[in-house]
Amino acid sequence: MSKVPRHFFEQSAVIPWRRQHRGIEILLITTARRKRWIIPKGVIEPGMGARGSARKEAMEEAGIDGIVSDERIGEYVYRKWNGLCHVQVFSMQVTEVREHWDEEHVRRRRWVPIKMARNLVDTRDLKILFQRFERTILSFLD
Repeated sequence: MSKVPRHFFEQSAVIPWRRQHRGIEILLITTARRKRWIIPKGVIEPGMGARGSARKEAMEEAGIDGIVSDERIGEYVYRKWNGLCHVQVFSMQVTEVREHWDEEHVRRRRWVPIKMARNLVDTRDLKILFQRFERTILSFLD
């Protein structure tokens, strides 16, 4: 097994959202292999920055584009490649949803109310970030 480059352990993600008449909805995607519900995330590309990399991953993994927040919602850590990946998380107001995208053959996507999103993800840290995001976005939209 080859050694994973150190920069692969620094990642970024977005919580993609839109405002509907029923309230705020989050777009979840499935993991490529195990089909668990997650948010778009990936390696921070060298020279690109966390926000830009998160936006790029959202397009590749979910076929979406939008406005990425300047400030992070938070961060979380998970195990992969025999190490710990540190993920910076931003919010992204979705402005474009493509019918076809790079990873549509390996991932599903689903818009859900924010409270349902917390129930669908199985990562405790993501559940906490969704709560933080909900408080932040509701105070911002009021």
